[in-house]
Amino acid sequence: MVIEVVRIGQRLVRDDRVTTHVALVSRAFGAEKIFMTEVNPEIKDTLEKINGTWGGEFKLEFIDKWKSIVKKKKEENFTIVHLTMYGENINDIQEKLQKEKDLLVVVGAEKVPREIYELADFNVGVGSQPHSEISALAILLDRIQKGKQFERIFSDAKRKIIPTKNGKNVQVKETRD
Repeated sequence: MVIEVVRIGQRLVRDDRVTTHVALVSRAFGAEKIFMTEVNPEIKDTLEKINGTWGGEFKLEFIDKWKSIVKKKKEENFTIVHLTMYGENINDIQEKLQKEKDLLVVVGAEKVPREIYELADFNVGVGSQPHSEISALAILLDRIQKGKQFERIFSDAKRKIIPTKNGKNVQVKETRD
């Protein structure tokens, strides 16, 4: 399954950190790429540093218009999943989503245009109370992959966390210059 994410919009000041976290959750929870509009370019530097230290090839692509990406991905037979409080309950549709081949997950920031509700194959609600788009994305990605995303191994990682009952155990790969 290929998973990509598109972040629509950003509220100034508040959202640099939130948008960075949407990207970090996308990466850590198994997405391969994120598309972003109206974003601080420093976020790309942050993600490149994370890839360099923790491994992987997660990509960030800046875009001008979300609609062109959504339409392009539909033409490529991606299933469009829009995260919204007002959608179908994730408990009711997670099994359908698990069977899909390629997904584009749409995560909004500000008020999302009505058109995305119509373009999406699934409008998915994670809970029925206000909460963060970061948590909704993490829950969605975990549910559709059944936790398997945490089994990935990044062979190019310079650091790797070794699970331990107490304390911290980080394996650091020595590099030669």
